[in-house]
Amino acid sequence: MSLLEDVAERDGWRCWVCDEPVDPGTPVNDARGPSVDSRTADRKAKVPERLAHRACNTRKGAVKVVIAWPDRLRVAEPAPLIAVADRLARKGGREVVARAPSRADAQEAADWLTDRFSRLAPDLPVTATIDQGGGQFLIALTTPRR
Repeated sequence: MSLLEDVAERDGWRCWVCDEPVDPGTPVNDARGPSVDSRTADRKAKVPERLAHRACNTRKGAVKVVIAWPDRLRVAEPAPLIAVADRLARKGGREVVARAPSRADAQEAADWLTDRFSRLAPDLPVTATIDQGGGQFLIALTTPRR
């Protein structure tokens, strides 16, 4: 198997930047084609290569990567997830990442975060918690202290 195929199989044929599927039949020179990103957010990453669409990988070189929160989530002040992943990987602990107007909205965001981090930072064991306070629900990610 080639490096591309090995990385793609490990990442489940999903782009680490946009979290959308990557079609293995798309030519590698196509914007939606598969490519190996050898420079992730952290040079010390335990996973040095990640699968990305060609366009996501190219754009990432020109601008800082931003992992978008889905529009369907009802949250306020969503944290930049790459920075959250970096801090949690470096120090561990707990970080509040968003506020939600209801417990149901907070739970939907917490479930998405747990799933997204399983691909964004596969070696970082995170759990999402929800705390009620001040008429809102705080969503936090927690990982063991380093």
